Amino acid sequence: MYVKSRGEFASKQVLSKNLAFLLCFASFCAGMFFTNRMWMVPEANGIRLTSRTEGKQFVDCDLNVVLKNEANSSRSISGSKHSIETVDKAISDLEIKLMAARAERETIMKDPMLSEGVKNIESTSKRKYFMVIGINTAFSSRKRRDSVRATWMPQAEKRKKLEEEKGIVIRFVIGHSSTSGGILDKAIEAEEKVHGDFLRLQHVEGYLELSAKTKTYFATAVSLWDAEFYIKVDDDVHVNLATLGMTLAGHRTKPRVYIGCMKSGPVLAQKGVKYHEPEYWKFGEVGNRYFRHATGQLYAISKDLATYIMINQNVLHKYANEDVSLGAWFIGLDVEHVDDRRLCCGTPPDCEWKAQAGNICVASFDWRCSGICRSVERILEVHERCGEDKNALWSTNFSQKTKSSS
Repeated sequence: MYVKSRGEFASKQVLSKNLAFLLCFASFCAGMFFTNRMWMVPEANGIRLTSRTEGKQFVDCDLNVVLKNEANSSRSISGSKHSIETVDKAISDLEIKLMAARAERETIMKDPMLSEGVKNIESTSKRKYFMVIGINTAFSSRKRRDSVRATWMPQAEKRKKLEEEKGIVIRFVIGHSSTSGGILDKAIEAEEKVHGDFLRLQHVEGYLELSAKTKTYFATAVSLWDAEFYIKVDDDVHVNLATLGMTLAGHRTKPRVYIGCMKSGPVLAQKGVKYHEPEYWKFGEVGNRYFRHATGQLYAISKDLATYIMINQNVLHKYANEDVSLGAWFIGLDVEHVDDRRLCCGTPPDCEWKAQAGNICVASFDWRCSGICRSVERILEVHERCGEDKNALWSTNFSQKTKSSS
């Protein structure tokens, strides 16, 4: 009895253990089956989670999400940086336009010689021009002005036609005498009534004031005419207008360009000599040379540079020589200097030989005289021997940008 009962108990105990083991194993299998079939891992931002084991693909969900977030962040940062740069540029452009408008208004309003009609001109409605040519002249240079009018400068209706059809403005540039309203000023006013080709500046004339006159000219010109280029030329220089226009048209895409015959003369420290530089010590040791700058007989600058002069006219330093002053104003700026020797040809036979070879000069003068020697007597000869074809100015298409701005 004892043995039998123990065997039956043992049999029941063993059966219970086996059953328990089977039930546990079955539960584990069922759990694995339903887990693989029913558990769905959510995709992160459209990234499908897969694995690679034994040749199968595997991508870490967290790593992929991080990489995508980093890529999105990089693109977002890059886009934001570009947007900021665009906005900064737009703000900078608006600030420059605002400063230019203020300086323009101040330049016009402080000059009593400008008419009320000119004072009320808004910059947005001004006509677009190709170039403005200012011929530097003096009270004593009436004969020089007449010789220029008789040669390369169109007169009366032709000058108006030149402005309307070609966008080219030409004016003799002069200020006032030290005695306002005196005989010198009245003589210019009488001449203006006959020819109508003066630009009067709020400036007191004087040889030692050429730097100030040049600065005032550019500031005034850019205030009155919205042009692509602004030119200064002396009244004893011969100019071929069509050739000048074609030369400047080749630099139209350059926003800050300074065109002329570049030179680097000695800084003259000795008092009493012509072109003496009182501030010679600023240029280093005695015997040093100036930085490169365009010779003063003729040079051209783009609108951006003329606007820069207008905005900063009150703080631009004036040296004794006006061509040095202009070059100094552009030091430190991102300006392209163009050295074009056609702007400083000699008088015949030099300019004549070049014209015969098909290389017509823009301007001709004598270096030893800083202009055409005895220009009143000789400029007609230079014009006949070195001038371009009389129809060149009217047959050349300089620009498509001479229409009124919208």
